[in-house]
Amino acid sequence: MDLDEILPEVGEYGAYQKLVIWLILVPAVFPCGFHAYNQIFLANVPDHWCNVSQSGEFQGDITKNFSIPVEVKVNGQVRYSQCLYIDNQSGRTPCQNGWIYDDTITNSVVSEWDLVCDKDFLVTLALVLFGTSGLIGNSFFGYIQDGMGRKPAYFIYLLIQCIFGIATAFAKSYTIWTIFRVGVGFTIPAILGTPYVLAIELVGPSERTVVTILINIAYSLSLVSLSIIVWAIRDWRWMALTTTLPFLLLFLSWPLLPESPRWLLSQERYEEAEKILLQMARINGKNVPTDFLSKYKLKKVDQLKNRNYGVRDLFRSKNLRWKTIIITFLWFANTSVYVGLSYYAPSLGGDEFLNFFLAGAVELPTYLFLWPSMDRLGRRWTLCISMIIGGTSCLATFLVQN
Repeated sequence: MDLDEILPEVGEYGAYQKLVIWLILVPAVFPCGFHAYNQIFLANVPDHWCNVSQSGEFQGDITKNFSIPVEVKVNGQVRYSQCLYIDNQSGRTPCQNGWIYDDTITNSVVSEWDLVCDKDFLVTLALVLFGTSGLIGNSFFGYIQDGMGRKPAYFIYLLIQCIFGIATAFAKSYTIWTIFRVGVGFTIPAILGTPYVLAIELVGPSERTVVTILINIAYSLSLVSLSIIVWAIRDWRWMALTTTLPFLLLFLSWPLLPESPRWLLSQERYEEAEKILLQMARINGKNVPTDFLSKYKLKKVDQLKNRNYGVRDLFRSKNLRWKTIIITFLWFANTSVYVGLSYYAPSLGGDEFLNFFLAGAVELPTYLFLWPSMDRLGRRWTLCISMIIGGTSCLATFLVQN
């Protein structure tokens, strides 16, 4: 007998799991959505042009019309040059006295530190470092999650993210700001994976599809919520604080959030696992078999006789090796396209806040298809159909553009 056999007896998805998942683990997903994408708006690049006034203040459209050359963008749009002005003696000249920024967005790190023209690569560099730190952190935090447990691991991620997220608002230079953003990025996507792992380990096998869908819905809602916040708050410092401070409330859930019984049993912490399972059974109105732990201990002893498995075992047999390679490739392709489209959404044209809102909201209807199809069609067919639809849509977008 193992945990998958005992969970139907204590309730696979009863009142206990619903309370924990809906009230704690679903909100616990929001920090990842907020901090994974708020940098798009913290480093928003507003329309800008050379400051050509002698006094350091822009004098109006007449001066702009005479002093700033017009250029045609790749998409055919005509705009004022962002990096050149017309000098009476030398013609078109790079900006010498700074820039004037469109005041539609009150302030961003770009307008505060003039990260435009010959410095525009610094915005992309910060985003690359942010993403790279996430890859490193995800590998590192995996060991924390398995070594210390799901619960403490999540709160460690949350603490790091809140510290660096708040510190971001007080950065005095681009370098310091980038360092703080790397600190935030170090916890992404680990801070999303841990609540998900804990959620599926609290429910029975038959309910894992439901929980997976719920966590993904929560993530989509976090993007929708972020779009509303950044639309309402246009100053990047207040934006950084507003997308971080609310998550300090999640620390109040520490005494209410249980550790994963499955992880506790794997660590032979039977008494703690028994306490959680008894509480789960009581709230779900079920009874735990009295001989559960004794049977589990016997099975654990038998398992210890077998050798441990590692990453290398995924490549020992031809069948498993190909499955590992294919799944890894699919994950990489999905993640790259998803993140790329999400980051690019505000730049599609029109209202950037509405674009990002729609990018998050458009995911929600897809779960109406995924929910039943994952159980009826299976994971493989659902994945294939989704990839075909997604790939065709991306290709169609490219063809329409051209």
